[in-house]
Amino acid sequence: MKPVADSRELVKGAMILTLAALVTKILSAVYRVPFQNIVGDIGFYIYQQVYPFFGIVMVLSTYGFPVVISKLYTEQQTAGNSGRADRLLILSLAFLGIFGVLLFSFFYFGSEWIAGKIGDPELSLLFKVVSVPFLIFPFTSVFRGYFQGKGNMVPTAVSQVSEQFIRVGTILILSAVIVQQGYSLYFAGAGAVFGSITGGVVSVAVLSYFYLKSKEANPFRHYQPKALLADAAWVVKALVIQGFAISISGMLLILFQLADSMNMYSSLLAMGLTADEAKAAKGIFDRGQPLIQLGTVVATSMSLSLVPAISAEKSRNRSDGILQKVRLALQSSLIFGAAAAVGLYSIIVPANIMLFENAEGSNVLAVLSWMILFGSVILTITSILQGLDKPLFPAAVILGGFGLKYGLNLILIPEEGTKGAAVATIVAMLAVMVILIAKLRSELGRPVLSLAFMAKILFSSAVMAVFLHVYLYMTDFLYIYIEPDRLAAVLQSLSAVAFGAVVYFIVLVKIKALTEQELMTLPFGSRLVQLFLNKTGGSRK
Repeated sequence: MKPVADSRELVKGAMILTLAALVTKILSAVYRVPFQNIVGDIGFYIYQQVYPFFGIVMVLSTYGFPVVISKLYTEQQTAGNSGRADRLLILSLAFLGIFGVLLFSFFYFGSEWIAGKIGDPELSLLFKVVSVPFLIFPFTSVFRGYFQGKGNMVPTAVSQVSEQFIRVGTILILSAVIVQQGYSLYFAGAGAVFGSITGGVVSVAVLSYFYLKSKEANPFRHYQPKALLADAAWVVKALVIQGFAISISGMLLILFQLADSMNMYSSLLAMGLTADEAKAAKGIFDRGQPLIQLGTVVATSMSLSLVPAISAEKSRNRSDGILQKVRLALQSSLIFGAAAAVGLYSIIVPANIMLFENAEGSNVLAVLSWMILFGSVILTITSILQGLDKPLFPAAVILGGFGLKYGLNLILIPEEGTKGAAVATIVAMLAVMVILIAKLRSELGRPVLSLAFMAKILFSSAVMAVFLHVYLYMTDFLYIYIEPDRLAAVLQSLSAVAFGAVVYFIVLVKIKALTEQELMTLPFGSRLVQLFLNKTGGSRK
């Protein structure tokens, strides 16, 4: 198989990976709701304390290292250096294998120390379980990088989706069985984390199947000690610098969850809460994660699909084309990010009851809902900068945001509890977003979005928010006539989402925030044009 040179094949491959990423992210967000319903807020706290560490493995094996390996492999094959390309795979597997063993050793043998530092010694069992995927990720990273370097995105996509389905199935089945059998919630949490192992094993099996099916020549045929030593430096340097930069850029939400895992529980204990009260409070706070993740995925799915096109325009030195694609990406993330954030903020109480059985922590979740807007813009700009060959800057800014979030937690949680942690998140994300916007403007040499466009988004969001608050007030009678309250909340929430979305887009079209051509580029754009433009006096030129 020759390296892909045709731009249409590149776009097709990018769309396959985008679709796979969309499916896996939706699954990753959705399963947390039934899982929380099974184990409760304390059980959810237990799992979420360890999840960010596994999330790091997922990003390393899905976005960071495979992207770098595929890029380097394609470059060497294009230059006719097939031997060096194969040695790249050998060296990558060796380096990542050593790295994986070190991380496994740290989390397995240091599990009690880590759990003690977090403030909950009973988490040590979960850290032992979460250490195992670090032994698996080198194989998935190299396999995916290899296939992507060949221009074949199908194995990567199938392995990602298969891994997530098996992982989610394991989490829900094991947690339900363990809780039903009367075992401790920590044991149920370990069973849930075990899903990362079953998912990883299935992913390796799927990739191995595709490799054996392809009947490609064994890369180890180029095993030459002297040549391997000569190539080791540039391979390790690329993996460390580029691989970690891309990985960190994809860890925005995970790193912020990591900061909460590291110091929220101990800070809540320092406030005077009992252990069970602190665990429950953290579990309630973590209810926001699936809502934020799902909202962010929806807002960025369209914008991220434009990134390969941005890279293509840059390779052709088409500055006008770059600006057009960047504008479309940011418009998309801002339109859907604002709608999701304001919508969730407005209906957070019934949404909380619908998903998690009660309204506890709704004021905290309302603050966290703004993460959808800021996170959508940050992830979009980060991907755009990567498309412009600027991966290091966003990685450094996101690491800085993590440090700011960690520090603000220590200051605000003792004063305001979990609401302080929510405020710390929003302040840190806002700082990251402002810096990245300034960087993007500097790279392009001009502003991307006009103030008029942003004012129209703000106006449309405000109209939707007012409508939703009135709508909820008018439909509160549902809780009188329908039992249980959760069923009434389901009807109220889902109808509010539907009507709120209609109001938002009608206003957006009425005030001409987008041209008809720009509207057509959005998901379901043709349907939006048909529904709304015809109702507002026909098509605009």
